[in-house]
Amino acid sequence: MNKIFFSDIDGTLLTSDKKVTPKTREALSNFVEAGNSFAICTGRDITSSLSVYRSLGLDIKGAYVVAYNGGLIYDIDNSKVIYREGIPIDRVRELLDMAKEYGVHVHTYNDNFILTESYNECVEYYRRVIKTPLILADDIMPFVDVPPCKIICIELHDHEKQDRFRRAVLDKYSDMLDSMYSNDYYLELIPRKSGKGNALIWLRDYHGINPENVIAAGDGENDMSMIQAAGVGVAMLNAPDNVKAVADIITETDNNHDGLAPILSKMSH
Repeated sequence: MNKIFFSDIDGTLLTSDKKVTPKTREALSNFVEAGNSFAICTGRDITSSLSVYRSLGLDIKGAYVVAYNGGLIYDIDNSKVIYREGIPIDRVRELLDMAKEYGVHVHTYNDNFILTESYNECVEYYRRVIKTPLILADDIMPFVDVPPCKIICIELHDHEKQDRFRRAVLDKYSDMLDSMYSNDYYLELIPRKSGKGNALIWLRDYHGINPENVIAAGDGENDMSMIQAAGVGVAMLNAPDNVKAVADIITETDNNHDGLAPILSKMSH
């Protein structure tokens, strides 16, 4: 393996209508055929992440899916999880109750389902794209059978209310949790040892790849740690300014116009 490319999905690899363009697909195929590897690196759960990977139709040796903003790494070749970092189960109930206190929607996951105690417009909005099966229960804790890799807070109308919840969580759990926005509506709560940057470093070292041969591309706040950790950090043209500020390269076009394709072509050899 010569180089490895970590790519965010939404707003980076995928267009706004959730497709990979032929030009980007061809550039990615050529990158891999040159002896390099590829990892999807996303905030999505593992079920949704694997669905996107399979939809690419790429036969890539040594490919990985990094899900939950770095909380889980899945080895495609061997069909197994090789890394997991979770939120302690005994803290999950406390976080769910805190969300109710602040009047914001949160849900979490096990390895097969979205787990929620409320079905509302936030869940409906989320599931327009994320098709992972859902369990709705008055108490989801019996279904939390592994430490969940993340809890997501969704607020469609009142960002300040959501940010108050974020500050309260970090005031209480900053030794254990980190947080970031993956878009304007989604606040991600993850273990402090997690994050896309830490997952990138773990997988890089797992394969003994030189840091300068690691490329990472993204468009959101949750991508900043991996953009900074990569030898070549790429921000999409459609990324906000704070993401562009930490990148080595900003694409010349956005995710709807093959922004990644020339980067991959240049980095293939």
